[in-house]
Amino acid sequence: MEVIQVEGGHKFSGEVTVEGAKNSALKLMAATIMAPGVTTLTNVPNISDVHVMGKVLKCLGAKIVVKGEHELEIDTTDVDKWETPYHLVAKMRASTAVMGPLLTRFGKAVVAMPGGCNIGARKIDMHILGLEALGVHFEIDHGNIHASTPNGITGTTVTLDFASVGATENLMMASVCAEGTTVIDNAAREPEIVDLANLLNEMGAKVHGAGSPVIEVEGVKSLHAVESHRVVGDRIEAGTFIAMGGLCGDPVTVRGFNPRHLGLVLKKYELMGLDIKTFEDGCTVRRAGAIHATDIQTLPFPGFPTDMQAQTMALLALSDGSCIITENVFENRFMLASELQRMGADIRIEGHHAIVHGVKGFSGAEVKSPDLRGGAALVMAGLVADGVTTVSDIYHIDRGYEKFVPKLQALGAKVERLELPEEDIDDPLM
Repeated sequence: MEVIQVEGGHKFSGEVTVEGAKNSALKLMAATIMAPGVTTLTNVPNISDVHVMGKVLKCLGAKIVVKGEHELEIDTTDVDKWETPYHLVAKMRASTAVMGPLLTRFGKAVVAMPGGCNIGARKIDMHILGLEALGVHFEIDHGNIHASTPNGITGTTVTLDFASVGATENLMMASVCAEGTTVIDNAAREPEIVDLANLLNEMGAKVHGAGSPVIEVEGVKSLHAVESHRVVGDRIEAGTFIAMGGLCGDPVTVRGFNPRHLGLVLKKYELMGLDIKTFEDGCTVRRAGAIHATDIQTLPFPGFPTDMQAQTMALLALSDGSCIITENVFENRFMLASELQRMGADIRIEGHHAIVHGVKGFSGAEVKSPDLRGGAALVMAGLVADGVTTVSDIYHIDRGYEKFVPKLQALGAKVERLELPEEDIDDPLM
């Protein structure tokens, strides 16, 4: 059993560069299915979710060559399957991203219900309702989604009940070769949506309005492979290190991302007392005074991202007052609270609200990662805790952070990754 062990109280400062965005790279990899040939993606993070998506593509018939540490050469010429294996897609929420591309290429797809972090309902119904409007027929059988297009895909107007990133991406990819024009109303506006639209347009698609609430996709006959596309910088990894710098206080410079992609997060952090100086590809954060209690609520972009809620909860747990965190995106995303309570935090959960009363400090403890961002937040809390914090279930962290421990070490943290012997609790007593 691998754990991350952190000794609190050490100086934490310096410069760190983030990788390409996990939430973009996975969808870009899926999109290559639609364009037979060799597409090269650069700035791809070396994380477990990317490895899983690579295996999914290989199972479909793609060939992948890793060139350097962050470059993937994906050849989808010989992709000849449209059924994805459950044991792979069950590991990540992004599994449904292959549905749209497979429908565009083959007119059919079989995809297992998605897995990943246990942070809430999959909202797969929005994908299905939207695609049904385009003429896709669905059947659910033994945990698999069977999709087909008996009469092809026909453009129409689809209005989403919620600005779902996954549903927006699937609709974009399913409609690029549709007959006519598709309009996605109440579309997600995240930077990762814009990144995907840019790749699709480079492939020959005609996608307009990405980054706004209304996306228009004019159907084309076919797509072609792209010589090279660079994955956008990971704003959530950047936000994690910014939160860590703000918690510890000494200056931390984070590079490799567009600070406009974290606009509301940075504004809220300034209200909390963090001093943030932005520049073209990053920012520097420091804090001299107290952390001020500040209410936040998560919303789709450009609102406060749900993926930054856990790190912000760890920050506010040491604030100078009381505040409320409202989670509007995932219903199970407060699982971190009970682990922070083990470290001395004063947090009470009431429905989709967390009432946070600031305490003077954290105490090192044995804690367990509840999910990807919660795991990073627990390591973050350990940086300033009294004593040693041991974080288990760190496979969650590996899903979204490359070289997490080495990057922390380079900033001065006393942290290491250890392999502990597992206790065999199933041994019978008699």
